[in-house]
Amino acid sequence: MGRLGGARSCFSGESTQYGVGVPSCGITSKAAPRRRGRLGCATEQFMLQNINEFYGNRLAATDGEIGHVKDFYFDDKSWAIRYVVVNTGTWLTGRHVLIATRALGKWDHDQRILRVDLLKGQIENSPSLEVHKPVSRPYEMEYYRFYGWPPYWNDNAVNDEAIDSQHPHAGQHLQSTQGMIGYHIQGTDGMIGRVSGLVVDDVNWSIRELVVEVGHWHRAKAILIPSAKIERIGFAESEIFVNLSKVDIQRVAETIGASPQA
Repeated sequence: MGRLGGARSCFSGESTQYGVGVPSCGITSKAAPRRRGRLGCATEQFMLQNINEFYGNRLAATDGEIGHVKDFYFDDKSWAIRYVVVNTGTWLTGRHVLIATRALGKWDHDQRILRVDLLKGQIENSPSLEVHKPVSRPYEMEYYRFYGWPPYWNDNAVNDEAIDSQHPHAGQHLQSTQGMIGYHIQGTDGMIGRVSGLVVDDVNWSIRELVVEVGHWHRAKAILIPSAKIERIGFAESEIFVNLSKVDIQRVAETIGASPQA
C-alpha cells in the first residue's frame, strides 16, 4: 500500500503514514509518532498496521509452528478483533483452529511470524471449529472454558450489545475481516468508495480505521475512515454506513491543501 504515497490527516492536519500511506478522515489517536516502521506508525502506546500484512504469515506456538494466518474474526459492535483463524496445513490436516487475540505474542515482521503464547498440544485439543459456520456464543463459552480464561463479553469495558434485528444470522456477532474487503462505504450523501483494508492496533487488536478506495471524486486514491464513524453494517447489501459525507471529506482536503504545511 506504500505506493499510494504520503498523506495528511483529513481532520487534524497531522501527517500520517500508518502503513497504508493514505489520508485519514479523523485520526483516533492524538499521540505523536515516536518512530516510523516500514509498515506501520509506532507510538509509545501502540503500532498501527494494515491487516492485509498479516494474511499468510506463519504462526508459532511456544513449541513449534502451527500453520498460517487465514483470517481474523472481529466483533461487529465494538470493532475489536477476537480471534485469528489458523490454517494448520500439514500439522492438523484439513483442520482450522481459532486463537484468541489474548494469546497472541509478538509479531516478528522480518521472519513474518506471529507468535502465540500457547502449546501445540493445547491448540490441538481445543474445541473443533467448523469454519463454514458462524461462530456461536455457545462455542465461545466452550472455547474459553477449555483455556480457563474469563470471557471477554464479561468485561465491562467491552460494548457487547445485542445483535441488530436486521442481522442475517440471529446470534452471530463475529465477522470475517477478509469478508469486509470490497464492501461499499455509504456516506450521508452517497457512496464514498469501497473497503480495501483495515488498520489495526496490534497491541489491543482493535480495528481503528477502514482503508477506503475512493475513485475519481477525491484527489487521493484512498482515504482512512475511523471505525468510530461507522453507524451500521448492511450485510444484505454488502455496505457499511458511516456518519460522514463526501462534502465533508472534500472540504477538509481543500483546507489542508491551502495550509502552509501542505
